[in-house]
Amino acid sequence: MKAAPLYHAMQGYPGEFEVRLIHTGQHYDEKMSDIFFHQLKLPKPDVYLGVGSGTHAVQTGAVMVEYEKLLLKEPADLVLVVGDVNSTLACALVAKKLHLKVGHIEAGLRSFDRQMPEEINRLVTDSIADYLFTTSRDADEHLKREGHSENAIFFVGNLMIDSLNTYLDRADCSELLDSLGVRKGEYGLVTLHRPSNVDNPETFAGILEAFQEIAEYMPLIFPTHPRTRERIARLDTNGELNSLPGFHLIDPVGYLEFIALEQSAKVILTDSGGIQEESTVLGVPCLTLRENTERPVTITEGTNRLVHPEPHAIVNVITPIINGRMPSGSIPEKWDGQAAERIVDILRTLPR
Repeated sequence: MKAAPLYHAMQGYPGEFEVRLIHTGQHYDEKMSDIFFHQLKLPKPDVYLGVGSGTHAVQTGAVMVEYEKLLLKEPADLVLVVGDVNSTLACALVAKKLHLKVGHIEAGLRSFDRQMPEEINRLVTDSIADYLFTTSRDADEHLKREGHSENAIFFVGNLMIDSLNTYLDRADCSELLDSLGVRKGEYGLVTLHRPSNVDNPETFAGILEAFQEIAEYMPLIFPTHPRTRERIARLDTNGELNSLPGFHLIDPVGYLEFIALEQSAKVILTDSGGIQEESTVLGVPCLTLRENTERPVTITEGTNRLVHPEPHAIVNVITPIINGRMPSGSIPEKWDGQAAERIVDILRTLPR
C-alpha cells in the first residue's frame, strides 16, 4: 500500500527513473501477496527474495544475505525502504555497507518503547539513511533532536493515504456484509497481530473476554491470519466466542475489501499502525489496543484513542461509541493523497 503510489509516480518519468521492485518475502502469504499486487495494479516484482518466516535475527539476516547478492550483481543508485519491518532495516544496512544512498519513507516515527522490534528498526534505519521522508511534523522534530540535518529531512505526507484516496471509490464490502448478515455502520472491525497482544495468553484472553461482551451489543468482524486463529482456538476451548452470533471470525481479505470494511465500520479495534492512519482520514473511531503509538498525530488530530489491552478498559471506552457518542477528528497536514508526487519531485532534484 505504501510502495504502490510511489512506484506509479516514478513510472511517470521513464527517462529519469529505472525502477526495480523488490519483494523480500517477509510477508510470505503468497495468496494474499498476489491479491494485494493485483488490486494495487503493481506488476510482479522484478525480484522475489522469498525469505519467509523466522525469528527477527533469522529473518533480518536472510534478507541481508539475499539482498546483498542482488546489489552486488546489479547495483542501484538509490535504495528506498518503507516503514519499520525487518526488511526495512535489513535492506538499508546492506545498501549502506555497499556505499549506496538510502532513502527512508516514514522516517522519524517514535513510540519511545524499545520493547517493540519496530522501534529498533526505525531508530537504526533513520540513523544511517541519507534522505528522511516524514509523514508528520512531530517526526521532523524527533529527527532533528537526534542530530539529523534539516537538509536531509523532507515532510511529504503519507503514502498510505495516497493509496486509500486512490482506491476507496473502487472498494466494496457489500457482498461480505450481506453474507454475515451485518449492516454498514453497525459493526466493529477488529485486527490484531502484535506479539504483545496475541502471543501473551493472559493478555489475549482478556482482550477476547472484552470482545465477547462487546459482541452481545454490536457485531464484530475479525479478519484473522491462521496463526492468530490458532491462538484463539487455544483460549476459546469451549467454542463460546465462536458460537456468539455477533462475533465473526473470517479469513483475511484483500486491500479493497478491507478499506471498505474500515469505511463502513462504526468503530475499529486494532493494534496496527497503518489502520490508525486510515481510520483518521475516514473519520471512523479507532481504539488502538496498545500502551503507546508511534503515530500520535492520529490522537491529537484524528479519531484514534489508545486503550490499555484489558477487558474493563476496552469495554469502558467502546460503550459510549456503541451508544452513539462518536469522537470527532480532523485530517492531518499533507495527508491529501499527494505524498508520492512530493517524494518524486524531491528525488528528481537529488544529485546523480
